[in-house]
Amino acid sequence: MTSDKTLRILVAFEHFRTPAKVTRALLDPDPEMLRQVWREMAGSTRAALSRRSEELASRGVTAVGADDPCFPRALVVNDRPIAPALFCIGASQLLTAQGAGICGARNASVLGLKAARVSGEEASSRGLTVVSGYAKGVDSESHRAALENGGATILVLAEGIDHFRVKRDLSPYFDPERVLVISQFHPGQPWATHAAMTRNRLIFGLGMALIVIEAGERGGTLAAGQEALKRGRPVVVVNFGDDAPPGNHILIQAGARVATSRRELGDALGMVVAQAKTLPEQGKLL
Repeated sequence: MTSDKTLRILVAFEHFRTPAKVTRALLDPDPEMLRQVWREMAGSTRAALSRRSEELASRGVTAVGADDPCFPRALVVNDRPIAPALFCIGASQLLTAQGAGICGARNASVLGLKAARVSGEEASSRGLTVVSGYAKGVDSESHRAALENGGATILVLAEGIDHFRVKRDLSPYFDPERVLVISQFHPGQPWATHAAMTRNRLIFGLGMALIVIEAGERGGTLAAGQEALKRGRPVVVVNFGDDAPPGNHILIQAGARVATSRRELGDALGMVVAQAKTLPEQGKLL
């Protein structure tokens, strides 16, 4: 096996399968272990993995393993990475940029979509990279708002990087210099509900704060807000008053900060930016 980082990660995924086992293999300080795995693979498997690595590179896909010095410390919990690797397309420097995560409903209300747009604008106007999940609704609206406002954004996929396509509504604003696409999953993995729940940890992990637009009384957005609070991330919840969904109220009762206007949202993000230099390293917050 060559020193190709992407090939090494593909070998670990092929042999060890589960994220926890893949992570342990990549973090093993003895490089001979994965080399031995490579030597014991069938010749056809080695050839297929080599072609796969070359094909990913031809599409501009790079891979950052859990053992890589470039792997974001913000995604390390108690000295353990929360993902085995990140497959990336685009502006890789955004991995370590100051960001704000934005979560919300796929089938967002008119008020929710408006709040998502405002959140993307307010975050990007403060130099924060907007981090969201590239689903329809809140995610897409916040990505687009950031790019229209001259900002940058990270698209966190709930499937493998092979499935990434620039969506029609984002295409006019898509700028490879200001967009980073990332996936923590095997490149070929299809979308799945559990993957969407899992990728939310990257959204609030890469952001210095998490903005929650619309959270149901159960589901991924609520779970992301609850876990972010548990791990010390500032959580800002949009409050629509009587029209606010039940998950928003649950998070507010759990200690999330409330934003009832654009000004309050901006003030909350401004405070996060101001405190950034005094906060512990992001990885320690988790």
